[in-house]
Amino acid sequence: MAQLRAPTDEQRQEEALHGEKDDVVVAAGGSESNKKARAGLCGVLRERKVVDLARAKRRLVEVPYTATLAHTANALLAARVSAVAVAAPPGHWIGAGGSMILESDPATGAVRKHYIGMVNMLDILVHIAEASDEAEADDEAVDLDRRMAVPVSSVIGHSLEGLTLWTLHPNTSVLDCMETFSKGVHRTLVPLESSADNVVAVELVESAPGYRMVTQMDVVRFLRAHGAELKGVLSRTVRELGAVSEAVFAVASGARVIDAIKAMRAASLTAVPVVDAAAGGEETLQDGMGKKAIETFSATDLRGCPVARLQPWLGISVTEFKRKVAEYRASNKPVVPGADATDTGVPTAADDADTPAAAAVATDEEQSDEQPLVTCSLESTLGEAIEAAATRHVHRLWAVDEEGLLRGVVSLTDVLRAVREAALGEDRDLHSIVSS
Repeated sequence: MAQLRAPTDEQRQEEALHGEKDDVVVAAGGSESNKKARAGLCGVLRERKVVDLARAKRRLVEVPYTATLAHTANALLAARVSAVAVAAPPGHWIGAGGSMILESDPATGAVRKHYIGMVNMLDILVHIAEASDEAEADDEAVDLDRRMAVPVSSVIGHSLEGLTLWTLHPNTSVLDCMETFSKGVHRTLVPLESSADNVVAVELVESAPGYRMVTQMDVVRFLRAHGAELKGVLSRTVRELGAVSEAVFAVASGARVIDAIKAMRAASLTAVPVVDAAAGGEETLQDGMGKKAIETFSATDLRGCPVARLQPWLGISVTEFKRKVAEYRASNKPVVPGADATDTGVPTAADDADTPAAAAVATDEEQSDEQPLVTCSLESTLGEAIEAAATRHVHRLWAVDEEGLLRGVVSLTDVLRAVREAALGEDRDLHSIVSS
């Protein structure tokens, strides 16, 4: 007797990216006009739903609101993600931005937790940097263990991203999902099933039995997988599509880590190019246009830094910091003080007999611990930019000229906005042809 087998993670990812071969059927009586209206870039992006991307993701990485910062940092390190959701008992907290993102028991429907915010490594580092400033003013040493023992709920909102939680209805199209991401939102929670009728990209006020994290990178990988269907837009240059932002800020190689962290937080930046100190100005965060980038300094670098060694490293230059972190990674397994190396502060497979062991690992966006300097030119095609971003797993490419001087930045936000605008423009042209 034939048996039904559950799809593997690889099969689910493949289906999410490429879609099933027979999922679109055109009725025999369909007109040529209808076929034309369904064709094109917009058709591909409207057909696929965000839940198709969400199903391929593994279990959400989260920490309880009572977790210490030490446990939270350990969760980021162990799961290799850039942010974790913070969960609290229902009815006791107001979520970030007033959101009511609730998880319910799949059997009884009873609400069991409320997601109240998102925390990333930059939030934790800003918290430590602020303590260093206070200690420096009082001519005292920072008690790092005490600083890392505070609950994670106390740092929600240190960065702009933590102030608002975004959710998308599972039936939201990839095209509409891109509207949210093109406004600078980096990640959203998506329930695998929902009783809500609305499909707009706004906060859901309902409970769901489970959520997955869908990110900008997931959509970029979807675009990459559908390269043959989207070649019309992917073959155009990033300059032609307006995907290059000229507002590129940089830090000098000699800038102190603590100053770079505070400047990045103030400007809501998670990564900046590092330019030669000789070519830089006096300000920590400066206009990078026309300067030569030598490396990237990002929140991911901060995540890879052992917190126990962070305090003495805050006062060194960003270049020296990256070298020390690289040397540490090469010879040590990062462990956070105040947290058991085997305890991430999040539920594991052992806590959930129905969850595969692999599900306890990253669901957000697995990342390498190093953010390389990845560049493109103003004449690079969008397809080339997407390939570089997806392959190297970076969220921005520094646009440079023939001499390697900075001419702008191409972020995933810029990429998704450009693709969406091109799709809507093509759709308007198709409808004009059909109606004429």
